[in-house]
Amino acid sequence: MSQDQLPEEFAPLNNMAIKAMLWLNGFAHVIIGLALAISILMFTWLFFIDVKEAAYAHNLVHGFLHALGTLMLLWAVSALISAEIRYLRGHKLLVETFIEVVLVMFLRKLIVIPVQDASPTYQEIGIWLGGAFVIGLVYVLVRWADRQPNNQHE
Repeated sequence: MSQDQLPEEFAPLNNMAIKAMLWLNGFAHVIIGLALAISILMFTWLFFIDVKEAAYAHNLVHGFLHALGTLMLLWAVSALISAEIRYLRGHKLLVETFIEVVLVMFLRKLIVIPVQDASPTYQEIGIWLGGAFVIGLVYVLVRWADRQPNNQHE
């Protein structure tokens, strides 16, 4: 239903509803930003705990891979924070940010597979490798499409 289809008497109520939704959306993005900031602190703390536990367990390779997995989570949250900052500054949310986060999660899984409690099957490894390849290809295609001269909007 378009603005023109609403009775004129509803215009003040409609404007008030739009203002309320804009305010609530802004408030939601502030909450999202704060939650992402807190998660950065938590993942940083978890990384140092992982490093400490690796040193005490005298299994640096296992501990390093586990800590690297935590850093990958930190990277994903950092990408989301960057996207949120751009959004709050009035820019569009870019689909490539979310593709990057998914790609980082695939890479994280591939990094921590060797330190899982259960040994992965070849099929599981193949699925994760194939998924990472497909998401990487999608990322490259989206970046390439954004750089094409006919897609330059700014």
